[in-house]
Amino acid sequence: MLLSILLLKAGASNYFGKFTGYLFYNSMTYQSNDQPIKWIDLLAEGDFTIIDAFIDSSSVHFFNQLLDELLKEDELKKAGVGTLGDFAIKEQIRGDYIHWLNAGENALFDSFFSQMDELIQLIRRYCFLSISDFECHFAYYPAGAGYQKHLDQFNGRSNRVISAVLYLNENWKKGDGGELVIHQNEKTIIEPIAGRLVLFKSAEVWHEVAQTCVPRRSITGWMLNNPVGLGFLN
Repeated sequence: MLLSILLLKAGASNYFGKFTGYLFYNSMTYQSNDQPIKWIDLLAEGDFTIIDAFIDSSSVHFFNQLLDELLKEDELKKAGVGTLGDFAIKEQIRGDYIHWLNAGENALFDSFFSQMDELIQLIRRYCFLSISDFECHFAYYPAGAGYQKHLDQFNGRSNRVISAVLYLNENWKKGDGGELVIHQNEKTIIEPIAGRLVLFKSAEVWHEVAQTCVPRRSITGWMLNNPVGLGFLN
């Protein structure tokens, strides 16, 4: 079941730290009031939305323990840009390390994938989007790393529909860096606070990861219009 979430309508030139917005108590309330329509408006009209406390602090901590173990075992791979024959590691563009997650690996992953599936069902129902699958990975940015302005879509492919970033940065504070910068008519800067989920339209929202001063942690994923793997056929 979805945890309490706070959703904000996108605005011009905002810095999201403390804010107010629409409060959804859990997914069961969606069936009995008009909150789903308001929520869809946030994503549809503003192209992105913020969901606070999507997972609780205990889940954030457990995810970080898993990530720490992967880092210790050197299981993360340097991320690149492009796909298939166009793939290349360009550290001046993108400085993170990744590890793909799969349902069935442990109970925490299963719970997270179930939560995301519930969210996908709502988006599919109210946005009339053809979402067939979801994929995600840990993303770890060492201090000094970032990701230049880009779209979450490969050239010649259109499989990614909605991007999702779930932040795992415990005790993040201003000055730590690693904010998500969304480029619309004006820039919007989103703090990478632990438990916060940001959703945005993959093919429309130009964005970047600001250089981080401390290691930046997240789970980054995409809601897909084809099952994982079939997007390469587009």
